[in-house]
Amino acid sequence: MYQAARGTSDILPEEQPYWHYVEQKAADICRLYGYQRIDTPIFEDTSLFSRSAGEYSDIVQKEMYTFEDRGGNSLTLKPEGTPPVCRAYIQHGLSNRPQPVKLYYITPIFRYDRPQAGRYRQHYQFGCEAIGEADAALDAEVIEMSWQFFKSLGLTRFSLQINSIGCKQCRPGYLVELTEYYAGYRAELCKDCKTRLEKNPLRLLDCKQAGCQRLADAAPRNLDYLCFECKEHFSNLQKYLEILSIPFEVNHRLVRGLDYYTRTVFEFQPEEEGSQSTLGGGGRYDYLIEELGGKPTPGIGLAIGIERTILNLKKENVRVPILPGLKVLMTNVGEETRDESMKIAAMLRREGISATSTAGGKNLKAQLRQANSLGVRYAIIIGENEVKTGTVTVRDMADSSQKTVPVSDLVSFIKKEA
Repeated sequence: MYQAARGTSDILPEEQPYWHYVEQKAADICRLYGYQRIDTPIFEDTSLFSRSAGEYSDIVQKEMYTFEDRGGNSLTLKPEGTPPVCRAYIQHGLSNRPQPVKLYYITPIFRYDRPQAGRYRQHYQFGCEAIGEADAALDAEVIEMSWQFFKSLGLTRFSLQINSIGCKQCRPGYLVELTEYYAGYRAELCKDCKTRLEKNPLRLLDCKQAGCQRLADAAPRNLDYLCFECKEHFSNLQKYLEILSIPFEVNHRLVRGLDYYTRTVFEFQPEEEGSQSTLGGGGRYDYLIEELGGKPTPGIGLAIGIERTILNLKKENVRVPILPGLKVLMTNVGEETRDESMKIAAMLRREGISATSTAGGKNLKAQLRQANSLGVRYAIIIGENEVKTGTVTVRDMADSSQKTVPVSDLVSFIKKEA
C-alpha cells in the first residue's frame, strides 16, 4: 500500500483549521507592518543556494534536493526562502522602488534531514524580507513583528535570543581566535565539527552534541571582537527592543546556519521542556544581494516554521476557530425528486449558502444520518408532495424540528435563521 514519502505528511481536513488560523494571522501581521506577498518558484538554479548558504553549510553539504532536468540544468527544490526573494529583487529591479522593500511569503521548503516531530523533509515556512535599509531600527521592527505574530496566535511560552556575528571587517579576526581555541581540542570534537574546524569554524558554536556544546560555552565570545560599527549597531538594537518592551537574552553562541548572515541574528525558542527547538528566527544579510550579482544592498529577514508553530499551539492548548462547514444537505424521497433537489442546491450555492445533494439512492433515514454525520445545520427534504406544492421541508438538525417553507422563500429563511 502506498504511503506518503518519509519526512512528508498529509494535512488532513481536521488539521486545516490550524493552518488557516496561522496563515491568516501571518497575513494580518504583515499588513500591519507594510509587507506585501511574493511567491517564488519551488525550484531554482542550484548555484543560487550553494553560493548564498555557503559551500560548506549543512544545507548545501547534506540537505538539498538537487536534480538535473532534461536540458542538463542543475536545479534544487527550495531549501530556504531568502535567496529566491533576493534573486527576484535583483531580477525585477525592485531596488527602484521605495526602500526598504518589504515582502512576505508562505512556501513549502525541502530539506533532507532526519524526520522528527515538527521537522519534516517537506515543511512550510512563513517568511519576511526587508531589503534596502541597514538601520538597527529595522532589525528591531522585524523582531517585534515576529514577537507580535506569536502573541497574536495565543502563544505565551517562548523566549527571544539575539546575537551579533559581526561583519567582513571584524569577523575574520574573531575566526582566527576561534580556530586557535578549538585546535587545542580537536580530538574531542565530533566528526562534523572536525570538518567545520577546517571549513566553517563559526558553525562550531552551533553544534548540538553535548561534548561540543561544553567546548562552545568556554569558546571566545564574538561580541568581544566586534568592530566599532557592529558594536554600535548591536547596542542600538538592544536599546530599540527595550523601547518596544520586547524581552530578550543575548546568546553569544547563536550564529544560525547560513553563511550570508551578518551582524544581527535572532531566534525564538519555546520555553516548555521537551518542545521542539526553534519556532523561528532570522538575521541580517547585508552582503547577499551583492553576492548574487546586485548592487550592495543591506537586508534582514525572518523565517517561522508553520508545523512547529502548530505543534506549540497544541502544547499550549490554544483553541483555534473552526472553519465554516457545510450548511445544507438536500435529501430526496424517490428518484423522481432528485432533479428538483439538485436545482435547489445549485440555487442555494449561487446565493452563497453552502449546500450539496445526497447521492446513491439511500432511503430518507440513511440520508438524515448522513446529514447528522456531516454536521450540517439543515437537511432539506423533498418528496412528491413538496414538488407539487413548490415547497420544501426544512429539518433543523440541532433540535430535529421541521418547517414547511416555499422554495421562493428558502434563501431568505436560511439567511435569517443563520
